Amino acid sequence: MARMNIVLPAMGEGVIEATINKWLVTEGSQVKEDDPLVEVATDKVDSEVPAPVAGTLVSIIAKEGSVARVGELLAVIENNSSPTKGDQKKVNKEVERIRETIASIKQERTEIEVSSHDMKSRTPSGKFISPLVRSIAVREGISYADLDKTNGTGMDGRITKDDILKILEEKNSAKESIKAEKALEVPEPLTFSRSTTDEIIPMDRVRKIIADHMVLSKRTSPHVTSFIDADVTRLVIWRNANKEKFLADEGQKLTLTPIFIDAVAKALYEYPMVNISVDGNNIIKKKNINIGMATALPDGNLIVPVIKNANEKSLTGLAKAVNDLAERARINKLKPDEIAGGTFTITNFGSYNNLAGTPIINQPQAAILGTGVVRKTPVVIETPEGDMIAIRQVMILSLSYDHRVIDGALAGKFLHKVKQILENYSPDVI
Repeated sequence: MARMNIVLPAMGEGVIEATINKWLVTEGSQVKEDDPLVEVATDKVDSEVPAPVAGTLVSIIAKEGSVARVGELLAVIENNSSPTKGDQKKVNKEVERIRETIASIKQERTEIEVSSHDMKSRTPSGKFISPLVRSIAVREGISYADLDKTNGTGMDGRITKDDILKILEEKNSAKESIKAEKALEVPEPLTFSRSTTDEIIPMDRVRKIIADHMVLSKRTSPHVTSFIDADVTRLVIWRNANKEKFLADEGQKLTLTPIFIDAVAKALYEYPMVNISVDGNNIIKKKNINIGMATALPDGNLIVPVIKNANEKSLTGLAKAVNDLAERARINKLKPDEIAGGTFTITNFGSYNNLAGTPIINQPQAAILGTGVVRKTPVVIETPEGDMIAIRQVMILSLSYDHRVIDGALAGKFLHKVKQILENYSPDVI
């Protein structure tokens, strides 16, 4: 017999802890490999931790309601047989996932350090800024203007670490003062006209998170939405001609979603300044193209699973990823790191036969694309013999973007590129 520690797995980018919601088994229970053991919750998603091997759950360490960090011990399971190579592979894989989480956090820090190197070593008035001070300024979003107004206490007026920490302290104090003032403001109570027949439905936990996230996004980013239509007749004809063969060869349904993701990934590669986020006064240009796809759940809520490195996948790979993530999203089987790390999001209004919409940006991303229904439309076509009217398959694309960092010209070029790719679609590898 061998004992194996069950630890909290890596929970996705930026997530380092989770709340133990509910144990699904008790001490002494016999469990099979991959049986769900415990429900855990982060601020992003509820998830289950499965049994790595079959055996007996001999000890529960993390109690319900407690908070555990990634890598911390949750329970101990006793395997009735000696560990196999497969068991060891599972352990090694989980260790590797935790290492990847730690590595991603280190990478974020490295990106900040690289950004600090891009800052000039002197302010506009000539005050020297050391690499350490530049690094703190980048991380905390302190501008050149704030640094220039500071009387450096170092030699020859240099701005020291203590000086910048003082700036930061003053900024935080100002923020706290504003919060305190707002807390003292008593808003007019809202009155609602209610009938005795009205039903009051409290928001569930997920809906509250979605609501807070949407309000935060509108408060954070000045939203602008641009629209363009695309004649996807050739794309529809190509898909209809290949979908049965694709299903037979690959065992996967070929929907329009992976094609949209493929087109967007290509456009983001050409226009990387749409694949960004904002951190204070800094723009973070993302190296990876990780595309989220908004997915409706049976309970009416919404979740956004993420396809990592979408630009590196073939259409077949994208189709498999889309079908797998969508299916597991609907049965609440997504892993936390499968809804984290997105750099751009697509939402499909066409699923409900809607023409278009103005989607809300999925923070901390800077843009989101809405795809409308594909429908037959009379279109004017220019030919050498003159204009003619034809019935074409047309859809509307809508791009909402953060106008702080993406201007209309860039958004227009990106949107037009997506249109061009869809109208002339040809997959690299099927």
